[in-house]
Amino acid sequence: MPMIKATVDEINKLNSNTLSEELGIVFTEIGADFVSAKMPVDHRTKQPFGLLHGGASVALAETLGSVAANLVTGFQSSCVGVEINANHLLSVKEGFVYGTAKPIRIGKSMHVWGIEIKDEKDNMICISRLTVLVKSKGV
Repeated sequence: MPMIKATVDEINKLNSNTLSEELGIVFTEIGADFVSAKMPVDHRTKQPFGLLHGGASVALAETLGSVAANLVTGFQSSCVGVEINANHLLSVKEGFVYGTAKPIRIGKSMHVWGIEIKDEKDNMICISRLTVLVKSKGV
């Protein structure tokens, strides 16, 4: 499952004028079989009680999995999330969270990605699974 060669800077440019940019998501590493990014825990990503919002964690997970799927297809297909789940395991009040997407299954028309999100102390705060539909561009 080789990913196309892309730089972190190239992928971060895709965030311009998107939800990812609004949430402060920044890609940090692209490997042969994974993609990683970080997201701040701040006024943009907290819920009213001062904790990281579960929806922000899910947005980070879907961003990671979708970008990873597009890297696998070489941006030659439209890769769209069709189902995501998340288990929120621990709360975070400040700092950054770090997510990594790795493939569970890569098929021609569907991918399944596992995304782990950890805090700055390497505690697992959220585990997510994203199913991505791979379809021809323009469809």
